[in-house]
Amino acid sequence: MAIIRDRLSTKFFLFLLLAFLLIHVPLFGNYIRIINTLIHESGHALIALFGGKVERISLFMNSEGVTYSSQSTWIGSFVTSLAGYIFASFMAFLSFLLIGKNKQIILIDILLGFIFLNLIFWVRNPYGIFWLCSFAVGFLFLLIKGSQNVRDYSLLLIASILLIDSVKSAFEILYISFLQPQGAGDAANLARLTVTIPAQVWGIFFFLQAIWFCSFGLKRGYYRVGK
Repeated sequence: MAIIRDRLSTKFFLFLLLAFLLIHVPLFGNYIRIINTLIHESGHALIALFGGKVERISLFMNSEGVTYSSQSTWIGSFVTSLAGYIFASFMAFLSFLLIGKNKQIILIDILLGFIFLNLIFWVRNPYGIFWLCSFAVGFLFLLIKGSQNVRDYSLLLIASILLIDSVKSAFEILYISFLQPQGAGDAANLARLTVTIPAQVWGIFFFLQAIWFCSFGLKRGYYRVGK
């Protein structure tokens, strides 16, 4: 327990708690959760570009999203279906890594890169465009006009939202895979592709990989923010 305490900070817990509360605020919670949805769907899209094409991405007011892509091979479809949850978990991990190394500007640049990539090439539904534009304005303000404290606290909150929602969404797909396997999104797609491996196994995999990224971040001391 002492080792764990040495690798965490009070500020990390406070921002994690704030992020948890914010994502459960009606309407506003779904709005800020889309940052994780954007990363998730971008993960699908980026992998789909290798041997396939991305038709469009839609981001919805209820915080859900969908990537429409086509693949010419089985392996392409398989890896594309795998990519979303893994990429979201990795980005949560990377966010804390960059914050821990005082590379907040790089984190803003990465997030803006995802926003403009989606805005220019993929997202076409009205709410998705509105969300991308509003968050782009916010990040540009942080980059150009924001003080260091405002920038640091804002990005720590974003990283905390990504961390919580990457685990929360992975747990939700695990839960749905047992309750309604055919409607379990990526887990259901992988079950159809692999035939012999049911959606429940893929749901467990998605949840375990999210926990692994969290534990690896803890092991590396990336949650010792503000110490």
